[in-house]
Amino acid sequence: MTSSLSVIPHVIIISIEFITGITANGFLIIINCHELIKSRKLAPMPLVLTCIGLSRFGLQMVLMIQSYFSVFFPLHYRAKIYGATMMFAWMFFNSLSLWFATCLSVFYCLKISGFTQSYFLWLKFRISKLMPWLLLGSLLASLITAALCIEVDYSQYLDGDILRNVTLTKKTGFKIKRINDVFLVNLALIFPLAIFVMCTSMLVMSVCKHAHRMQNGYGFRNASVEIHLNTLKTLVTFFFFFVSYFVTFMTSMTFIFPYRSQRFFLVKDIMAAYPSGHSVIIILSNSKLQQPFRRLLCTNKESMKRRTNVE
Repeated sequence: MTSSLSVIPHVIIISIEFITGITANGFLIIINCHELIKSRKLAPMPLVLTCIGLSRFGLQMVLMIQSYFSVFFPLHYRAKIYGATMMFAWMFFNSLSLWFATCLSVFYCLKISGFTQSYFLWLKFRISKLMPWLLLGSLLASLITAALCIEVDYSQYLDGDILRNVTLTKKTGFKIKRINDVFLVNLALIFPLAIFVMCTSMLVMSVCKHAHRMQNGYGFRNASVEIHLNTLKTLVTFFFFFVSYFVTFMTSMTFIFPYRSQRFFLVKDIMAAYPSGHSVIIILSNSKLQQPFRRLLCTNKESMKRRTNVE
């Protein structure tokens, strides 16, 4: 257990991540919804970015509620956070955000990579039409995952506000005696992780081959190489967020860290960095999103200055 003062850094970090995530994901939703309405068709990039923004907005809200309950309402944490409704929401938005992000990596890989195999070209020319179906499939997979997490009777590990299948020791605190079924259900999320790793690897190979050709022929720095490198930076950075979130999420499902310990709060902080951090990266790496986002920030700064002057 930690003292009241020791949780202050966690509250500050999680609050910054929450504000950043709500701002970035809200921006993605508004801008890309406006683009979809304006174009009057399901363009793949605005569609997938809208879905990512919505899923991460929901995930950010769930993680914020979890963190604030663990700090300010510790006696109700197990009863409220691990109830059926909150558990379903957590598992649903968790799975949905990972699957939607995988769809984005697939889109990047097919559109930018320069492979000429027949099956790759077949997918490349059809990905725009397939994207709505991929997103719908991700939605169904997430619903099934969340439903299974409730179906396996997660409540068998709870007894009111006290974990039933636990041992209490002076050093380790609460620990689960055996891996719960929710952990096993969420092992299915290794599948989108594997797809993302494959897409990132293919894009790395494509960038290296294209850069080598340009270096030997027309010069290393051209527009095509710049696009490849910018996309690669985005995917590599996202890979860090993706893997770190996946590892900490699966770790939290094992309950190996004592409740309200420093390691418990560290896991929560790392998890909350994923839905906010990668959305910021998407905005900063997209020239169409950079300009309106900067205008939004400038508008906020000007309004704050005006309020300060009035006061």
